[in-house]
Amino acid sequence: MTTSPKPIVLLLGEVLHAQNEWNALSSLAELRQIKTGDREQFLKDCQSGAHDGILAISRTYDSVELTGRFDAELIDLLPQSLKFVSHNGAGYDQIDAEACANRGISVSNTPGAVDASTANTAIYLLLGALRRVHIPATALREGRWRGAMGLGHDPEGKTLGILGMGGIGTAFAQRAKPFDFNIQYHNRNPVADPSNNPTDAKYVSFQELLRTSDVISIHLPLNDATRGFIGPEEFGMMKHGVVIVNTARGQIMDEGALVDALEQGKVFAAGLDVYEKEPEIHPDLIKNDNVVLMPHIGTATVETQRKMEILVINNIRSVLEKGHLLTPVVETRRSKL
Repeated sequence: MTTSPKPIVLLLGEVLHAQNEWNALSSLAELRQIKTGDREQFLKDCQSGAHDGILAISRTYDSVELTGRFDAELIDLLPQSLKFVSHNGAGYDQIDAEACANRGISVSNTPGAVDASTANTAIYLLLGALRRVHIPATALREGRWRGAMGLGHDPEGKTLGILGMGGIGTAFAQRAKPFDFNIQYHNRNPVADPSNNPTDAKYVSFQELLRTSDVISIHLPLNDATRGFIGPEEFGMMKHGVVIVNTARGQIMDEGALVDALEQGKVFAAGLDVYEKEPEIHPDLIKNDNVVLMPHIGTATVETQRKMEILVINNIRSVLEKGHLLTPVVETRRSKL
């Protein structure tokens, strides 16, 4: 392959909202792009040397359709020249970050850019679940007015338990506070800086959060420690009539256990934007009128998508100008140009 006089950056997928900013990188690097194909073709191209010389990859969330997950098999075949992967998403479970670190590849994500939009979605699901809004909304469209609607619940005075007080969890707490929730949270460690806990939410143990919360909202990253974090045992510890909200990752919660808890009345209602086997959804969740369902659209706004793309591009620009990423994930922070 011909050697480029500039560093080479490969875009997997398409930039839809920040094209001018992406094109501006052409003054610093040779920009290449893959918009079609599949994992088999991508692996073959890596093996043949078609991508040799690439310094950085910018990947969209949907590019998983082009390459599959960035797992150990794929990472092992990436060119030795590759040092950086800029991922469009706050969650980066599509990438084996530890395998990247072992190869000396630094990975970035988009923290902060998704906080407001995802928190807004969680508030929508919370209020919808408290009112079990799916029942009257569906009945109305079918010409049955309110249908078999029962009474819902007000948020005032309820205890809201937040699992994961990172950027999204904090933004969610700020939005929930005006509804007069009593807010508590659980992290691996309490939030050290009071400025990062503007609602003065109370830190509690995981077990206490499960036992005492009227509403539980999940804002954890998906990793080996959190996969299957909420299962039958955890549902058994919860208050009868609890409301569950999940805008994080579906695999954090056992959907079968949630279905059982809903059918038993242990869970009054649920608001879900993510699923265990996306895009497949447990059929009993679809059938259950006490569940508000959305198809993983927590960040699906023009403004948020642009913010995310800009941060991905700025990470690439930082690589080209300074030799490091702006927002490296914790597993790969030691990797530099």
